[in-house]
Amino acid sequence: MPRPALHTLAPDFTAPVIGGTYKSETTLTLSSLRGQKIVLYFYPKDDTPGCTTQACALRDSWSQITKKAHLFGISTDPIKRHAKFIEKYTLPFPLIADEDHHIVNLYGVWVEKSLYGKKYLGTERTTFIISVDGSITTILEKVKPAEHLSQVLAALAL
Repeated sequence: MPRPALHTLAPDFTAPVIGGTYKSETTLTLSSLRGQKIVLYFYPKDDTPGCTTQACALRDSWSQITKKAHLFGISTDPIKRHAKFIEKYTLPFPLIADEDHHIVNLYGVWVEKSLYGKKYLGTERTTFIISVDGSITTILEKVKPAEHLSQVLAALAL
């Protein structure tokens, strides 16, 4: 599925979420957050080196981020794995479980990847910043874990 374009309405979804203000597993609908700036960051897998680097950088600058937007991580991992990841690294933000790949397909980030010459499908590390009116204002594609935080902070400063 193609990626949504800048300045279009962010595709709506309903999915399980845990962490941050969602102390136990609950269901989140994106459109219910209208009126707030949202950062959706898609990442491949909980508790892997790159994803941990990315998540811990966001955690360490949480006070800066939370003043400007609500942040949600999204991967295809199940909610129980998200809960362990949150607990292990004391992540202050919620993680959305997309086990059926609905959201990654909706946002066009479920793509063919290659590792050591083997091709497989996986989540492309991509971040969408959504304005208070629900439109996409920034898309950060093929993000490098170590550079993600500075890119998000720069985009939120706009």
